[in-house]
Amino acid sequence: MLTFFILKNQEIFILSSDGIIEIPGIIILFVCLLRCVQYLLQSSAANTFKQIRAFWLAAVLVFFAVIRRELNYLPDLLVPTDFVLFSHSYDWWEDLVLTIVYVLIVGLLAYSWRYLWAILKKVPVSLYFSVAALALLEYMGENAIMIPEAFGVITEELSETAIYGIALIYLWRLNLDEYDCQAEGTSELHCQTASH
Repeated sequence: MLTFFILKNQEIFILSSDGIIEIPGIIILFVCLLRCVQYLLQSSAANTFKQIRAFWLAAVLVFFAVIRRELNYLPDLLVPTDFVLFSHSYDWWEDLVLTIVYVLIVGLLAYSWRYLWAILKKVPVSLYFSVAALALLEYMGENAIMIPEAFGVITEELSETAIYGIALIYLWRLNLDEYDCQAEGTSELHCQTASH
């Protein structure tokens, strides 16, 4: 097993080759984040409904939160262990910010529920089953259930990367014009004429 040593503040941090497996998934997540930012800017520039902009802002925040979870080792490398701001540690501030982000995500998705529903109901059922199977495989790998512990981490990371890849492909193939009309409940005739 390949191992890297990093010296920071007289402490040694060990990055194993398992972390290298995460790199493709993190790159895919950043591309997904950029695609959602693009959709957010498109929905803002096109003077579309607030619910659509709220949905894409929630999507940006979701990918931000997932990237933060994937890069959870960075604060250990970059933030001093004795960091204090207004009598609170870094962990307290991080928990506060992430809680605010999660509450914003839930609030924005609740606000944009029509647009969310329009997108979710057009997703093929097979895609839901594929993602669920990959999530189950990821869980089994993480907890070494019916998978040897030596291969568990690899199975977990490859399953995560596959899920992120599916998200990227879906985001890339998404046609926003199909959903703009459905989100606001406009007539089907208007949607057909607007898309042609």
